[in-house]
Amino acid sequence: MADKPDPMTPDGEVTPISTDYKVGQDNIVMQLGPFGLDIHNRVFAVSAVAVIAFVVLTLAFQNSVEPIFSGLRDWLTGHLDWFFISVGNIFVLLCAVLAISPLGRVRLGGTEARPDYNYGSWFAMLFAAGMGIGLMFYGVSEPLSHFGTAMAGVQMEDGVRTDWAPLGGAAGDAAAASRLAMAATIYHWALHPWAIYAILALGLALFSFNKGLPLTIRSVFYPLLGERVWGWPGHVIDILAVLATLFGLATSLGLGAAQAAAGLNHLFGISMGETTQIVLVIGITAIATASVLSGLDAGVKLLSEINMLLALLLVVFVIVLGPTLVLLTGFFSNLGAYLEYLPALANPFGRDDANFAQGWTAFYWAWWISWSPFVGMFIARVSRGRTVREFIVSVLIVPSLACTLWMTVFGGTAIHELVSAGYRAAADAELPLQLFLMLEALPLAQITSFVGLILVVLFFVTSSDSGSMVIDVISAGGKIESPIPQRVFWCTFEGLVAIALILGGGLVALQAMAVSTGLPFAILLLVATIGIVKGLASEPRPR
Repeated sequence: MADKPDPMTPDGEVTPISTDYKVGQDNIVMQLGPFGLDIHNRVFAVSAVAVIAFVVLTLAFQNSVEPIFSGLRDWLTGHLDWFFISVGNIFVLLCAVLAISPLGRVRLGGTEARPDYNYGSWFAMLFAAGMGIGLMFYGVSEPLSHFGTAMAGVQMEDGVRTDWAPLGGAAGDAAAASRLAMAATIYHWALHPWAIYAILALGLALFSFNKGLPLTIRSVFYPLLGERVWGWPGHVIDILAVLATLFGLATSLGLGAAQAAAGLNHLFGISMGETTQIVLVIGITAIATASVLSGLDAGVKLLSEINMLLALLLVVFVIVLGPTLVLLTGFFSNLGAYLEYLPALANPFGRDDANFAQGWTAFYWAWWISWSPFVGMFIARVSRGRTVREFIVSVLIVPSLACTLWMTVFGGTAIHELVSAGYRAAADAELPLQLFLMLEALPLAQITSFVGLILVVLFFVTSSDSGSMVIDVISAGGKIESPIPQRVFWCTFEGLVAIALILGGGLVALQAMAVSTGLPFAILLLVATIGIVKGLASEPRPR
């Protein structure tokens, strides 16, 4: 082992510690196990047993677990909202520092590396994987929710504030309430979540492409743990990453199933109940499995580009046939409101709006953190050849602006319909239906609602297939290509976890598992930032 190159030694090129993932990694030797599974046996075995046990127990006791999920979610968000908000702030600040520092000149993949994908394909893949279902589900419902509570203003009971309005609300002032609602919405979908994704993605790309380490979460901890990352400390890190990814993804799949069922109900009168949602999860999981088997370029890349095209067409349609001037000016005014209210919204301590900070922000941040192994690894895989500065600016700014535009178009249209036309159908509907009822007030509603339904399904598929690819890589110790049965296993169990959570408490259960898996991974991410900075500092930087 004495001649093994040191991955922390800069030489301008990739310095692999292994070509077959066996040198110095006796505990994660790839083994062909039962049923043709090429597994990193400890991570795969523990993760698989934990997931199978969760599915079985949740389905067996589905009538009893909802109070448990509800209590778990409420306790974590109620007591640790300050922690989740602080973690999000730390990642935004770290991204800013890395982008403007000399470390920003480091190139992912070595000094001679060049990008594998052009900007268009790159943006499409990271955007579709990172936010798709959430934007479809919350694009109308979140701005409407914040607008309604802001209009109601502060409400007190026994000296305790009971409303869910952000900050102090804007009682009775529609213009101010709209501005505050859009600022609060953009806060949840712009810089902070993308900074969480960017930090982990940067670490994974750096240690895989520049240091020659396996593309798995434990590699980011090499500067801190050294060879111990191949033992149980590394196993625990990867197991937590698998579980966080799986349950964070299940949250999104559950939301996607609920909204797809709502679209079918709106268009064809099909029931929105659990049976429809479960059938949708099964059907879409089958499509996602086929996409996974076709590979990254043939499957995920193609579906992501179709997604982006349809999403762009829908956005343009709403802008042109909706309140065009309001939306075009609103994009810039909403960005201004976001920047104005950002310090108050990001304040982790002494908040008067505890319900908003706990029920919205803490849940979102935990959800983004639980998604970060999935989105981070996926972004890392498609980002070879970018400089750190180019990577951070692109991953933060471009998707943030796209999310701002999306929320402005769909949320702004819904608020305009409510305030100017008195159209209350969307505002009074259940959350999964609100997008379709907002479109109902515009021309060609049947066509646009159908396009919206197709988008929900495609975002569902791209999240599921790219998520299962990432889980497969982690459970296989960083190996990119694994046997077909293993990919099918993870894709299948993503769907089963989503079904179990739908039956075990619906949205409450989905939120509870995202928060509970997000907490330990948030702590891991904070520690990982030290390793990322040390790894970047050991890289050559062109002048």
